[in-house]
Amino acid sequence: MLAPKRVKYRKPHLTALRGYSKGATEIDFGEYGLQACENGWISARQIEAVRVAISRKMKKGGKIWIRIFPDRPVTEKPLETRMGKGKGNVEYWTAAVKRGRIMFEIAGVPREVAEQAFRTAAFKLPIKVKMLAREGAGE
Repeated sequence: MLAPKRVKYRKPHLTALRGYSKGATEIDFGEYGLQACENGWISARQIEAVRVAISRKMKKGGKIWIRIFPDRPVTEKPLETRMGKGKGNVEYWTAAVKRGRIMFEIAGVPREVAEQAFRTAAFKLPIKVKMLAREGAGE
């Protein structure tokens, strides 16, 4: 699973996730892209599940670009632990995704296969998404 090699701060504060994506709002690498329609946290496990689902639908053909990276740690206190005594341990890593961000791109497959792959991928994600196509793709 994806996780950063090093981080500056081990347990940062959780910030609010508001507004629109600053960059990565257009398809830059592939022919088809999966765009976030709302803000949310995507865990490393969810990113891996989407990658596996897309690659299975594409059947060895085409190429996948993952344009998000889980660089935010999420901490959790153990079950049945009293309040206090500091912040919990890092349990998993998430990517902060804002509206409009292109999260995944694929190329080298027909439009029908891309639609099917992204439809399957959408079930693995906790946010609403939509498929985009580059100008002149799928012809």
